[in-house]
Amino acid sequence: MRALLWMALSFMLAWPALAQDTAPDRSSTGGAQTLEDIMARQRGEKLDDSFRRDATGQGNVEALIGQLGTRGVASDSEVFRALRYGSANTTTQASGPTSTLLIQDSGMAWLTFREGPLLTYGLYLLGGMTAVIALFWLIRGKIMIEGAKTGRNIIRFLAIERFAHWLMGVSFIVLGGTGLVLIAGRKFILPWMGHEAYATIALAGKWVHNNIAWAFMLGLAMVFVMWVHHNIPDRTDIKWLAKGGGLFSKGVHPPAKKFNAGQKIIFWSVIVLGVSISASGLALLFPFELPMFAKTFNILNMTGLPQLVTGGALPEVLSPYEEMQLSQLWHGIVAFVFIAIIVAHIYLGSVGMEGAIETMATGEVDEQWAKEHHSIWYEEELAKAQAKSGADRATPAE
Repeated sequence: MRALLWMALSFMLAWPALAQDTAPDRSSTGGAQTLEDIMARQRGEKLDDSFRRDATGQGNVEALIGQLGTRGVASDSEVFRALRYGSANTTTQASGPTSTLLIQDSGMAWLTFREGPLLTYGLYLLGGMTAVIALFWLIRGKIMIEGAKTGRNIIRFLAIERFAHWLMGVSFIVLGGTGLVLIAGRKFILPWMGHEAYATIALAGKWVHNNIAWAFMLGLAMVFVMWVHHNIPDRTDIKWLAKGGGLFSKGVHPPAKKFNAGQKIIFWSVIVLGVSISASGLALLFPFELPMFAKTFNILNMTGLPQLVTGGALPEVLSPYEEMQLSQLWHGIVAFVFIAIIVAHIYLGSVGMEGAIETMATGEVDEQWAKEHHSIWYEEELAKAQAKSGADRATPAE
């Protein structure tokens, strides 16, 4: 009896998969798609469209070669399918990676995702981060220097470090603003501004976006070279994170080096997201010259992760247009996440913490601020200053 129950349970679990794999009966439609096919596609289900993809009339080529009229090699619909799925043998006088691609089948899917989930959830993310910061401000308020200020300053960042930070930061703000106008402008700005005014703004924004990107990439490289050795995780970061960095409690100041654990998280987020968004940006700046998704999908398929998560492999053969569309979508996804992180960073580095803005404005901070927020770094700098002072006072032996 137990064996029969197990068999019945196994059959019930396997029945949906068997039903899904069973091809619908298309005899009544002459092999064309059925209403069930259309409804399945509208539900977002994966559909085997080989009955359309392979119906290009190529199987009867040899028998009909040389014949003209209505009994030509393929009908209009069959030729259309071959062009749509990229299986037609086409030749053109123009040269280039897209010259033989006459029908781009994935365009609507790209447009639907760009104007739908990407824009919707991206704006939700930015709105959610803004709400979190506002709530933190109401609960915690501005993080003040709790001890008495000494009036003595200590150098925290050199001029070259501040230059790299502001070069990357200002260019990122410009890129974020122009990028939001380009991706959301048609929906939110164009309706009340009109086509002509918005077209002028969008064209100018695109030019600024494309050219200011070089400043961002230069700043990103400079910041990485100068600060990477300060952002290697260590045991101090575990203690800092365990106490929440003292952000949520007054009087709590866990020890930290030049960069605490929170700043290290920001640093590596900026580096990883910055490199990723720069790579997709370069692919967009040089169309069809820097394809990367087919190779990336190939590597991911080798790991088995896509098959484990989605039940199928990622496509490893992509048309030039599909590469560009994926680059733009990935550029937008990373941009929204990047902007949300930087919004939090800007808050804590300006109005959210007393004395923080001076670190990048003048490069100097009060010693009390250094003691409270970066005590290990402060002691190291103090030891260096004392050692240098002692060396200056020393006289050579006679």
